[in-house]
Amino acid sequence: METIGKREVRSFLSSTEKPTNTTNNAIRHDEGHSVENFLDLAKKVAALQFANPQFLFLFRGQSNDYKNQQKNSSLQPSIFRPNRDRSKLTRELLMNRFNFLARAEESLVNKYEQNSEILGDGTLKLKRQRILRWSILQHYEICFTPLLDVSQSLRVAASFANSIESEKAFIYVLGVPNLNGTLTANAEAGLQIIRLSGVCPPSAVRPHIQEGYLLGEYPDIPDFLQKQHYPVFEIDFGRRVIGKFVFNPQTFWNDSDFPIICKSALYPDDHDPMFNLANDLKNQLGKQE
Repeated sequence: METIGKREVRSFLSSTEKPTNTTNNAIRHDEGHSVENFLDLAKKVAALQFANPQFLFLFRGQSNDYKNQQKNSSLQPSIFRPNRDRSKLTRELLMNRFNFLARAEESLVNKYEQNSEILGDGTLKLKRQRILRWSILQHYEICFTPLLDVSQSLRVAASFANSIESEKAFIYVLGVPNLNGTLTANAEAGLQIIRLSGVCPPSAVRPHIQEGYLLGEYPDIPDFLQKQHYPVFEIDFGRRVIGKFVFNPQTFWNDSDFPIICKSALYPDDHDPMFNLANDLKNQLGKQE
């Protein structure tokens, strides 16, 4: 994956009031530009877009700002993250995760074939395109994958970042090439961008509500052997961060004009047959490391 703004982009830093010339590394190392409320965030993202018209923006919200060894914000796909009780991702653990992913892909296709009357006709596409299988497995949290969840909706991302236990939440603005249909592959940027509403069947409610997208390496990393060609720092979507904002969840939301999207709206699982299928798959596959 190529690093955005290797030379320069324009962005907010904790010490600036307007977008200024900076780099991806400086943005990730910074504490984040503080915003008071959602309207303040929306205005500053608009200024960021105006200053960087060459990129399309996607958003990710988190309640923590996870750092790498260089103290830069890190947005790694779930399959490459170390366990919470381990300081390093071991070779054995990574091999186990890729083997688990392969089993999950096969089980997902079987589930689709068994539930075609609910999920619709998508089994052939699922069999042919690994990235589509990964997309469903990642979005419904069935297992770890080489993909990262993002949204095209700033409000959705901010709602995901919200945590009543914390006084800080973070919004990452990721710059990507212009999209082209359900699956955009860009060799120059080293990115694949998947629009979930084009992957999941119409009966799957969650991806449409969340305006969900997924980011992946291009070409993709199908197994442990291929991973050996990539250093850890390169498989990090922090390399596409063009803006980092921080806010206080206790004071950020305006209940009348810009209310938070509640959890039941972000996860409409009672009305989503894909959620039930995902739960069946999790029970079938067992616990993952």
